[in-house]
Amino acid sequence: MSGVLPLSSREDEPFIGARNSAGNGDSLAIEMEQETSTSTSSGGSSRKKNSRLKCFGVDLSPDNVAVAMVYFVQGVLGLARLAVSFYLKDDLHLDPAETAVVTGFSALPWLVKPLYGFISDSIPLFGYRRRSYLVLSGLLGALSWSLMATFVDSKYGAACCILLGSFSVAFSDVVVDSMVVERSRGESQSVSGSLQSLCWGSSAFGGIVSSYFSGSLVDAYGVRFVFGVTALLPLITSAVAVLVKEQRVIGQARGPNVPLGNSSFLKSSKENIIQLWNAVRQPNVFLPTVFIFLWQATPQSDSAMFFFTISRTCQTCYFSCIAGWSWTV
Repeated sequence: MSGVLPLSSREDEPFIGARNSAGNGDSLAIEMEQETSTSTSSGGSSRKKNSRLKCFGVDLSPDNVAVAMVYFVQGVLGLARLAVSFYLKDDLHLDPAETAVVTGFSALPWLVKPLYGFISDSIPLFGYRRRSYLVLSGLLGALSWSLMATFVDSKYGAACCILLGSFSVAFSDVVVDSMVVERSRGESQSVSGSLQSLCWGSSAFGGIVSSYFSGSLVDAYGVRFVFGVTALLPLITSAVAVLVKEQRVIGQARGPNVPLGNSSFLKSSKENIIQLWNAVRQPNVFLPTVFIFLWQATPQSDSAMFFFTISRTCQTCYFSCIAGWSWTV
């Protein structure tokens, strides 16, 4: 009995090894199939990623499209710049000094841009720090130019509307700049540079469009019509705000989240101010800031040059007409 058992066990060993080798072969086949499926899926995903539309080397995702459109609106809003100059000169009959004062109000909102970033980061509006402020900026811009196209008939009203329109553009610029910074974190220098190219390219394209149509529209339809057309452009900013991918801030279910009396808000505000001051104190930030301040503080001759150009053009046309009349006589 005892001699038969080892013999039978030794006879079964080849069959056990065959079964084990067969099992190993099956497992290898399964692993090869999994690797094949994985490579196929990765290849499909890479082909899908490569099939996306790109501009300046940047994928045109909904977020990037929203950023590009906001910058485009900032550039194309120059459509009303020439109309404002003619409106102040011909309709309101302002002299160059008064025109310079009124148009100077448009620079005031740009002087406190860090405040807008502080507000958007600390005070979520209706649960969002970016999307809601883009919508609000677009609505304010549309309101300002709508008033210019309809009701404004004094220099004080024009100054207030110009100030409001400039404020809406400055606030949206801060919000979209913060979005660009957030998307550039952790990316390579080439990706960050491509995103900046997309932003400035969109703004430049808008400026080219406004430069091409501003003069012809003023000449054909008048300044009020141009103001009405310009009032539609900020609504693009409000419309593309829905494309912004942003995590909703957990807070009140409805209404704006403005925790002004909250101790955490005051603490975060203090921390942001300290961080801002520490950044400004650095020489590589402070010295360029001083240079930009002195550059912007230099008196400009935009209004005087506009009046000079128009006056010289009118005089040239006048003398040309006189010369032509005398020649015919």
